[in-house]
Amino acid sequence: MSTSEGGNQTGPAVFETVLTASDQSLAAFDEERKTVLTRIQHFLHSYPTMVPFFVLLLGVAIFAFLVGGKFFAPFNLSLILQQVTIIGVLGIAQTLIILTAGIDLSVGAIMVLSSIVMGRLAVESGVPVYFSFPLGLATGLLCGWLNGVLVTKLRLPPFIVTLGTWSIFGALIIFYSKSQTIRQQEVEAVASFLQWTGYALNDGLRDSYAWLRQAIGSDSWPDWTFRFGGARITYGSVLMLLMAIAAWYMLNRTAFGRHVYATGDDPDAARLAGINTSRTLLAVYTIAGLICAVAGWVLIGRIGAISPNSGANANLDSITAVVIGGTSLFGGRGSIVGTLIGALIVGAFRNGLVLYGLDALWQEFAVGVLIIVAVTLDQWIRRVAA
Repeated sequence: MSTSEGGNQTGPAVFETVLTASDQSLAAFDEERKTVLTRIQHFLHSYPTMVPFFVLLLGVAIFAFLVGGKFFAPFNLSLILQQVTIIGVLGIAQTLIILTAGIDLSVGAIMVLSSIVMGRLAVESGVPVYFSFPLGLATGLLCGWLNGVLVTKLRLPPFIVTLGTWSIFGALIIFYSKSQTIRQQEVEAVASFLQWTGYALNDGLRDSYAWLRQAIGSDSWPDWTFRFGGARITYGSVLMLLMAIAAWYMLNRTAFGRHVYATGDDPDAARLAGINTSRTLLAVYTIAGLICAVAGWVLIGRIGAISPNSGANANLDSITAVVIGGTSLFGGRGSIVGTLIGALIVGAFRNGLVLYGLDALWQEFAVGVLIIVAVTLDQWIRRVAA
């Protein structure tokens, strides 16, 4: 240890003295107290499906007040379900794509093109329905695959890719259909299977039950009519629910589903984690194309005929259902259940406004307001993760 003139010590001892005299208290970081609004924000971030669910309940309560019991009539409720079936199926496909932070503007065109292929092959070309139907499904799958290839291989934005393929598929619809509609009677005479999704489940259960009674030879069984309180449930609606269950299981119970969420949330982090994001995107667009082809089958059952002019608003309606259902346009967050609720919200609002006697112009106005509110709410909820 060295000393300076005057006897003052210099060197390490000075520093040891300073450290001894320093403040020994520990830093404390008190957690900021959360307000009620912040707690709601965190809750909705953790359970995004609750937002559309509350909106649906609110809408039902409003129309119950405005139009009364007519809104809850079994036939009217089944009508709402039939009206949202096509949008619900397309919404499942759109959800898969938006979860990857993409968007597909061609889902409606793929749906119509697939219905045109399976319909014209069966009715106009005389191809057996067990060949024409799979070829229609293959058409949708191929269209989805093409979208996926353009997005993954050429690294093009999904919005631009699907905007271009929407025009391409639309031109193919006009070219192949020759802008002609195949009437309901023609489809029923040659390929009634294509209309199966429009048949009532009530009638199918009744006919099956009658056949069983006849086969067993027992007239003592009660003659059930399967009326469901006056509601008419179609096979298309049942098919939509089964597809939603399958998609929910894929997203929540398989590794592929986790890859979809990871790719949409942060593709760079997903790649570093060993996920092949290009292969995941290609699979998502291909599966979505196949689902759109199934929607084409449901479309034939819904209108009975095969028309190139059907499904004009299907693209925007599917996006509306997904956004209102709580799926984030930025990817990585959302659910199939929310999309179905979103489709029901759109259907319930339009049906309720019709019963109330409001003009169709204001129906579109209401849907537009719902979209803006849903996106605004999504932005507010996402600030939790920021």
